[in-house]
Amino acid sequence: MINSKKIVGLSLALSLSVPAFAAQFITIGTGGVTGTYYPTGGAICRMMNKNKKETGIRCSVESTGGSVYNVNNINANELDFGIAQSDTAYQGYNGEGKFKGKAVTGLRSVLAIYPELLAFVVRKDSGIKTMSDTKGKKLNIDIQGSGTRMSVDTVFDALNIKTSDLALVNELKASEGPTMLKDNKIDGYFYTVGHPTANIMDAANSVDIDLIAIDGKAIDALVSKYAYYAKGVISGTFYKGVKHDTPSIGVKAVLVTKNTINEEFVYQIAKTILDNFDEFKALHPAYKTITKESLLDGLAVPQHPGAIRAFKEAGIIK
Repeated sequence: MINSKKIVGLSLALSLSVPAFAAQFITIGTGGVTGTYYPTGGAICRMMNKNKKETGIRCSVESTGGSVYNVNNINANELDFGIAQSDTAYQGYNGEGKFKGKAVTGLRSVLAIYPELLAFVVRKDSGIKTMSDTKGKKLNIDIQGSGTRMSVDTVFDALNIKTSDLALVNELKASEGPTMLKDNKIDGYFYTVGHPTANIMDAANSVDIDLIAIDGKAIDALVSKYAYYAKGVISGTFYKGVKHDTPSIGVKAVLVTKNTINEEFVYQIAKTILDNFDEFKALHPAYKTITKESLLDGLAVPQHPGAIRAFKEAGIIK
């Protein structure tokens, strides 16, 4: 006599041990939950999970210590993907800066998501209309070793602006900028950040401000010289009292991975963003000025073959 209970039990065991469909899981390392990297990773994962039936990929986000952490943990196979500043990715790949002697040669870029542009925020009554008007002014140029300070030093060098020509040089964090501007202790300050940012919104709500263009032939040459810099525009819709678009340069927030990651995974992420680009742009204000073409600007490290395939299919890479 056949034992029906045993057959049911055997069938259940088989169904549990051999799933009909096994989803592939990927993790994106981001940054702190209050920054822009975390919601950016979340935006990518939402789009991927929306299409998981077609791609077979489930995506999760991990809050991390940011760019350097993400590069190191991708290298250690603890993360599949991560978001990193383009200059950090460049230094990691080439074994420079914090990665000196520890080059992450397997690091690959997927796409450059949005610019973290250098903003030159000034009091409207400062008399500063262009970068050449900085002589004799009181400026905060940020602390030594910060990403903002590195960009300021590089831009000053390109434009032949000397700190000795300034009336006052402050070396405080950009977080101090709005208060110093309001109290008229400085004429302007610099901040490399994804826009819009609460920092500059606070400044604009406290005092009449303007943003100064950082562009021209010398800046074009600078962007050509350093692979991790890219040009961008701070929208005239972001900050109170600033109605004009402001060209500038900065680093890019780049989605990176490792050369050993499955090509199909990388292809599907890039393809999902390109195929649903308008929907993606609507997910965060920092994406307002990006284009499909700008996703290739400032990559800084070699692009993964999976991403190249997606961009070729979209007709963006010839």
